[in-house]
Amino acid sequence: MFVIQHKAQKTFVNDDFLLRTETARRLYHDYAKQVPIIDFHCHLPPDQIADDKQFENLTQIWLYGDHYKWRAMRTNGVAEKYCTGDASDWEKFEKWAETVPYTMRNPLYHWTHLELLRYFDIDVVLNKDTAREIYEECSAKLQTPEYSVRNLLRKMNVKVVCTTDDPSDSLEHHQRIQDSGFEIKVLPTFRADKSMLLIDQPAELSAYVQKLCAVAGVDYQGTYDNLLEALQKRHDFFAEMGGRLSDHGLEQVYATRFDASEASTYGTRALGGASLNQEERSTYLSTLLYELAKMDHAKDWTQQFHLGALRNNNSRMLRELGPDTGWDSIGDFSQARALAAFMDKLDSTDQLAKTILYNLNPGDNEIMATMAGNFNDGSFPGKIQFGSGWWFLDQKDGMERQINALSNMGLLSRFVGMLTDSRSFMSYPRHEYFRRILCNLIGTDVENGELPNDLPWLGKLVEDVSYFNAKNYFGF
Repeated sequence: MFVIQHKAQKTFVNDDFLLRTETARRLYHDYAKQVPIIDFHCHLPPDQIADDKQFENLTQIWLYGDHYKWRAMRTNGVAEKYCTGDASDWEKFEKWAETVPYTMRNPLYHWTHLELLRYFDIDVVLNKDTAREIYEECSAKLQTPEYSVRNLLRKMNVKVVCTTDDPSDSLEHHQRIQDSGFEIKVLPTFRADKSMLLIDQPAELSAYVQKLCAVAGVDYQGTYDNLLEALQKRHDFFAEMGGRLSDHGLEQVYATRFDASEASTYGTRALGGASLNQEERSTYLSTLLYELAKMDHAKDWTQQFHLGALRNNNSRMLRELGPDTGWDSIGDFSQARALAAFMDKLDSTDQLAKTILYNLNPGDNEIMATMAGNFNDGSFPGKIQFGSGWWFLDQKDGMERQINALSNMGLLSRFVGMLTDSRSFMSYPRHEYFRRILCNLIGTDVENGELPNDLPWLGKLVEDVSYFNAKNYFGF
């Protein structure tokens, strides 16, 4: 039991957190709350699931790799040694706890207290005064068998986890998980970004393709055809391992010019060390992305596009810490025309796979919502999806705006719902957060007289968006 609970301030996370109306409360508690979780896009390390890892303390499971928290700490004036540096785990946690009160109205404040409550049954506000005892209680629990990573997934009622994996990954950890008989599906997702984004770094591209060919069993001869053959073989292997999705993290979709013969010439030149001009680069990228999309369609996979991040803006910190350490932001790239051309190229030969479109710029919400409608052809409910609020939009306002845009421009009832997009095993309360927001929006409409008070049908809608639509859509 939390020993200072009698004198510490309780949190705001009660049973009706975010649920402002009676209808919202009924929708959440009677329908949304109990359905399982399908996490169809995340960055959880599969080796930690294979090993059934137990973390030594709260910092290791909660702060390691969490660039959301690091950004907040830096903004609060916390030195880098307490974020990614050589400070002790306790010192890092202490600085985070001191920062938490300053995160009010940032989603981190809600997530922090939801996670402490749902995983550790700690219902007090985290601050510098409560930090030590929270740290010690949570760290002690983490060292018990009930808090191994597999049991954390069970605790959150997770049924499927889709990790994000490079085609060159051996997937040995996924194999170990499958061989262990773990009842929760842990499936790979094919993310071939390096084969495209290294085009401006010919030496790195060549080294990468050599590695890819070695894993795929392809005799490397420095050609674009080698790359395509290796990608196809790895795509086949991912499917054998249960993979059902691909993913692309790009500034924009590439659709300037589709020409297989020219792309082959340019790709082979790049593998030989040549730099490509803009037109050559665009042809290579557009054609390769198109070939990858055809692979997805042939296997009835779902392709995902995470579009619009402006990455690695701080060159000094990129040199010191590397990518994915908290120096990215929303970009203002043009999305609509190239995305339409790319999808139309595939659709014209009936080779457009199920597709989920995620935007990072909220100004693109209606663009993505209406783009999906252009290519929903009746072959499958919600074939083209406007994906949930992503990254900087993964918060209350961002989720509400995404849900409203989707509702106005498409069919909310066919939405595949929420995902964590996280590297942390502590992130699953984000699904609860999303479900509460969804139920509150619908409940408010009912109370305002804008929707009928048909609880069975509305309850089915929130259950579908929370779980069943994803289950049916991906065919796990």
